[in-house]
Amino acid sequence: MPTIRIELFEGRTPQQKAALAREVTEACVRVLGGSADSVDVLFYDVRREDWATGGVLWSERAPKASS
Repeated sequence: MPTIRIELFEGRTPQQKAALAREVTEACVRVLGGSADSVDVLFYDVRREDWATGGVLWSERAPKASS
């Protein structure tokens, strides 16, 4: 079964990561078959200054206004 690598900005709580791991695992089992015990989920926290989109670091982007 698969090993799923998830890269995201740092700051998510362990509870958020656990919930996401459960959901991703359930989706893999539903779509691919097999057992949940055979699905690995790896989380990689990335700092905003280590990630760029469109040539601009996320640490340099202006925060969006919240609704």
